[in-house]
Amino acid sequence: MKHLFALITLAAALTMASCGGKQPKGNDTPSEKPKKTVDVPDFNADSAYRYVARQTEFGPRVPETQAHAQCAEWLVTKLGAWADTVIVQEFRTRLYNGKGIDGKNIVAVFNPEAKKRVVLCAHWDSRPFADHDPDKANTHKPIDGANDGASGVGVLMECARQFGVQPLPEKLGIDIVLFDLEDYGPHQDQAEAYYENNENYWALGSQYWSKQPHVYGYKAYYGILLDMVGGPNPNFQKEYFSQGYAAWVVNKVWRKAADLGYRQQFSNEQGTVISDDHVPMNQIADIPTIDIIDLHPESSNGCFPETWHTVNDNLEHIDKETLGIVGQVLLHVIYEE
Repeated sequence: MKHLFALITLAAALTMASCGGKQPKGNDTPSEKPKKTVDVPDFNADSAYRYVARQTEFGPRVPETQAHAQCAEWLVTKLGAWADTVIVQEFRTRLYNGKGIDGKNIVAVFNPEAKKRVVLCAHWDSRPFADHDPDKANTHKPIDGANDGASGVGVLMECARQFGVQPLPEKLGIDIVLFDLEDYGPHQDQAEAYYENNENYWALGSQYWSKQPHVYGYKAYYGILLDMVGGPNPNFQKEYFSQGYAAWVVNKVWRKAADLGYRQQFSNEQGTVISDDHVPMNQIADIPTIDIIDLHPESSNGCFPETWHTVNDNLEHIDKETLGIVGQVLLHVIYEE
């Protein structure tokens, strides 16, 4: 997971409740028709956990490394067993330091002929440096990214498996998009110098996809981004941009979580401003997209779990119950759409 706007020198932007670019469009809520009773599959948290574990077994999935290439091949193969189509969107972009780098967005398409589409997404790369680790000896080591990256992917893979077992609603299509190069922003030691001129060094795969989606003219009814959804005792607050651009989607998801008994995990607290993959999806692709992300204002690093961008973001700190909660909410939202 990239950066928290409150952690950098953007006080003026926060005062205006904005990070620049287009402004949130408001909270208009499309009318919802009464839902028919549908069978929703049971989300298998053990299965999701295994998908998280498998990703970490490759090692840090830093772009242009062997671990990254091997994990990409595995993701494509697994998703290909369930989806109608898997598209690998290869692209080249530039990092914060001007270096060119190759990335791969991975898109799994379900019910490709359906006009009404929902996009589910997460980032699959991992941070190249543990720059928030309390031990200075670790701050230039890559991280496993078990929570920050792999957890969201693991939940979506188990959802994909369920989509392959129990057919989706006939008129609904799902596109699972795994973004690359989300977490390759500047090291904390260099952040101030780079942010002075540009804060768009994160979410590079999402920026690319939002400008050039896997299908020309692609549109979706809404999108849901998962980021850091595997930690213990989660606090999924209503993140600022999610509320500003897609309050009706936030309400849909949070109401369903409450109906399922997860009001404690999906709190009604207003979250802070987070720069994540959903920002270009809203601002560039014009898809109302929310971010389900674990936020802890009491954390020593400003808002994120204590393992964030440290070498401790490993499988030891992944909670199956949290994966199960997020996955079950997601399946209910999709199958009851």
